[in-house]
Amino acid sequence: MEPLHFLLMRAHTALNRRILSGAAELGLSPGQPKILEYLLSQGESNQKSIAAGCEIEPATVGSILLRMERDGLVCRTQRQGNRRFLWVSLTPRGRQLALEMEKVFCRADRQAEAPLTEEQRRQLCQLLKVLCDGLAPKPNCTERESCDGCDEG
Repeated sequence: MEPLHFLLMRAHTALNRRILSGAAELGLSPGQPKILEYLLSQGESNQKSIAAGCEIEPATVGSILLRMERDGLVCRTQRQGNRRFLWVSLTPRGRQLALEMEKVFCRADRQAEAPLTEEQRRQLCQLLKVLCDGLAPKPNCTERESCDGCDEG
């Protein structure tokens, strides 16, 4: 049987190809769909929240937002009395593309789930959540220390 890391990478790559292909058809570059999805679900947010919610480095989010603002997908504004944060929101065009991306995400999900029964899909989602929680960084723990069970650990 193939190792877990390999199977997870294969699944991620296959799903990501479908999503990025759909995004490219809409004229979006990598990184933009994730931010559009976040803003559609969360509403106006600051760059730090977007970075955390999308699991992207803040500096990377900044450069993606610059392109998105240039392309008319988002607008950034200051709130009165708070000059430290710029608040990011979708423009009407950004909202339209976010809704189109939602369809791309749904089609990719349906294709990935097609060979599964409803119970298998539910179990897979539950197990992936457990994996994500288990892989989340823990305070005062190095990557090396968290390798319990490996021959190298």
